[in-house]
Amino acid sequence: MTQKVTLRMTRDGKFKPAGNIKLSELNPKEMLLFAAADCAGRTVMSLLKERSSAVKNFEIAVEGTLNTPTLVAESRYAAIDVIYNIECRTLKEQIDISRAVNLAHDKYCGTMQMLKLIAPVSHQIAITATEEVTA
Repeated sequence: MTQKVTLRMTRDGKFKPAGNIKLSELNPKEMLLFAAADCAGRTVMSLLKERSSAVKNFEIAVEGTLNTPTLVAESRYAAIDVIYNIECRTLKEQIDISRAVNLAHDKYCGTMQMLKLIAPVSHQIAITATEEVTA
């Protein structure tokens, strides 16, 4: 069984559950996935403040595969996958954002580091630059 939590960055730079999902609707295991996504997003944005790279849209999805066919108290995550979808303006920003995501995911996000003690954590990054580069 898998569980998935998706967060989107709001205009004020905070991360909220995508859709109409409220935090109170998440079970404790989903809250763990939420915490990891929120931590990673905040860490990426903190690293980008040091640079002049701007993120237009930012979505983080964390999917955990449980070791049981149904959710029970004894269920544990056997694998976790994090998907970063980001939209920026330029190729230079793509490079800066990619570095920030990898640093946040691999080193600076403490919640992500804790998850790695529970189960293998993989990640995927998709960064789209929306403005054409002119010569």
